[in-house]
Order: sequence, then structure tokens, then C-alpha cells
Amino acid sequence: MNLTKSAQRMITIVCLSALVMMAGGALLYRSIDSLYFIIGVLLTSSLNIGKIVLLNRTVQRTLDMDNPDKGKTYIRLQYLMRYFLTGAVLLAAGIITMYVEPPFINLWGALAGVFTLQISVIITRHMKIEED
Repeated sequence: MNLTKSAQRMITIVCLSALVMMAGGALLYRSIDSLYFIIGVLLTSSLNIGKIVLLNRTVQRTLDMDNPDKGKTYIRLQYLMRYFLTGAVLLAAGIITMYVEPPFINLWGALAGVFTLQISVIITRHMKIEED
């Protein structure tokens, strides 16, 4: 799997921001609930890393396509798939939080982990990256 430098940088930033959020959750809860928060952040941060890899693959495949209409359709379908995955993970985290006792995933942790992708996009846009 050949990831671009920007995708590699985004994955690094997702991991670092997830660590910061996990430390913040541990300081906030200061109990066993911090473990549930950390699991939620880990779940959605790993989902975000998968979404970055999928996005990188989508861009590379689309650039190799001959027909621009096929490329547009492919990009739209991949976009919908990535956001349905996010919705499914958040729905599962919410159901587990509400109905499983003790909830081994904190919904607030899962929501915090979702923002690691947006943080990585913002930071990566403002950094100078030389592509090979």
C-alpha cells in the first residue's frame, strides 16, 4: 500500500490527537470510566485511519480512470461509504452505551475520536508537504 506523504502525515496527526484526547479523558474522569472513554477514542480514531487509507486509495484509483464520469460516480460512492461507516460506528457506540452494562465504550469518547480526522485535515492543510 503506497500512501502519499500527506496521508502519512494525517495518520500521524490522528494518532497524536487521539493520544491527547485520551489523556484529557483520563484527567477528566479519573475513574474506570476513563478506560471506556479511551476505548471510544481508540475505536473512532482507528476508523479515521481506515478512512484516510480508503480516501488515498480512492484518489489513486480515480486518477487512473479514463472516463471522468466513472471517476465522479466512484468518488461519490466512496464518500457515502466512508460516512455510512462513521454513522454505523457511532450508532453502535450509542447503543452499547445505552444498553450494555457496564458500557465498555463511552459515546463521548467515540464522538471525541471522530474529530481527530478533522484536526488532522486542518493541521495538514497548513503544513508545507513536498510530494515525491
